[in-house]
Amino acid sequence: MEDQILAKPAVVQRRSSIADVQAALDGTILIGLCYFLITQHVGVLTAEYTVFVLLLLCALGFFYDAFGIYRRNTNFTRKAIDLLESWALAFSVMFALGIATKLSEVFSRLLLAQLFVLGYLSQLATRALIRAAYQEVLRHSSEVNNVIIVGSGQLAMYLNHRIESSDWLGQHVVGYVELGREAAPTAPQSTFGKSPHCLGRLEQLIELIALHKIRTVYFAIPLNASEILETLYFRLLDKHVAVHWVPDIFSLRLVNHTVSEIAGLPVLTLSETPLIGTRRLLKLAEDCLLSVLLLIPLVPLMLLIAIAVRLDSPGPVFFRQARLGWGGKRFRIWKFRSMYVHDDDGRLAQARQGDPRVTRVGRFLRRTSLDELPQIFNVLAGEMSLVGPRPHAVQHDVEYAQHIAHYFARQNIKPGITGLAQVRGHRGETRSIELMMLRVESDIEYINNWSVWLDLSILVRTTRAFTGRNAY
Repeated sequence: MEDQILAKPAVVQRRSSIADVQAALDGTILIGLCYFLITQHVGVLTAEYTVFVLLLLCALGFFYDAFGIYRRNTNFTRKAIDLLESWALAFSVMFALGIATKLSEVFSRLLLAQLFVLGYLSQLATRALIRAAYQEVLRHSSEVNNVIIVGSGQLAMYLNHRIESSDWLGQHVVGYVELGREAAPTAPQSTFGKSPHCLGRLEQLIELIALHKIRTVYFAIPLNASEILETLYFRLLDKHVAVHWVPDIFSLRLVNHTVSEIAGLPVLTLSETPLIGTRRLLKLAEDCLLSVLLLIPLVPLMLLIAIAVRLDSPGPVFFRQARLGWGGKRFRIWKFRSMYVHDDDGRLAQARQGDPRVTRVGRFLRRTSLDELPQIFNVLAGEMSLVGPRPHAVQHDVEYAQHIAHYFARQNIKPGITGLAQVRGHRGETRSIELMMLRVESDIEYINNWSVWLDLSILVRTTRAFTGRNAY
């Protein structure tokens, strides 16, 4: 019977041995720190504290995976921020569980505070030590991993910048080779610091590999030049070099792009909602919890506003209008009416400064954005989120989409009462397409970087942003 050899999948998630060591250290240090603090404060490891430690480890495993703590190779500052965010979210979950189960009084506040601070600092310290030790090993290594980049565009320049600024890679960019004139223009001036040295043209690549003792080749080429890789790849196999392909897809409008696999086939996702699986549940839990907490103190205020609107001018208290939400699904938005009842003759005009259609109470509501408060009901109904791209009138969506090619990409997530564009001041009347493009760019940036932490920071900034001069 012949031996059966299992084929390697087309996509393999490469794990770093350093990341494995770091994960083991994190777990060991955390368990040891928990045991030390518990014996110091309580005297003995109780059942309650044992369950707490186990649940904390589970929460950390979930958030560390979500933030890619052991997968992503970033600079130390970015790693420290990601670590703090995931660490804080894990403790927030434990705090919420304690309140829900009415066991929060069982645990020492001082112990938890010390665990939060010392646990974070100890993990940060071990990362700094491991990074320093690894860099020292690389510095004394006899073999230098020389790199050539094939390509001369902005992606090639950015790749050079990231390699040179990442000491943990142990790679040195010798230079780049230009593609043929028909494939790419002459190298532009780099916006990412010092440009690499041009070693020659593509047809000289094989000779350059031998001349500079190259061990790694990166292809940073546009999609329409992919035949270059196909032509050279088999020749490079004989040169004993590592070959990496970094396809230049960044000329496209990418929305939450990822690299994954389906049934062993590599899949490069160019556009996708970030609300998938547990991330969707996180967003939903965040909206429901915060909406209920906000609704309790806001109910008296909303009742006063409703009375003021009704007494100020004839007409309904609420304004309802069709909007397009997540995935283009239509819904009707709730707002306090801020204008006199009027006939728009089928043409929707944005409110402008000194607009005679705006009532006295409405002017105050629009300036303070209090007219948006009823949208909490849209959030509770699952049609909107507290944070996300602001939904526009359907007619305006159609008009803007004719001028902005990627306009509807902002509907890859639920629309929000507030958003990144709003806290940056891109709100109110948009007098030009350029102003709307700034808003759309912020919306897509939000989608690409969505996290619970980002939502919370936007909500905090909203209290300052929603009384700006563009609010009328």
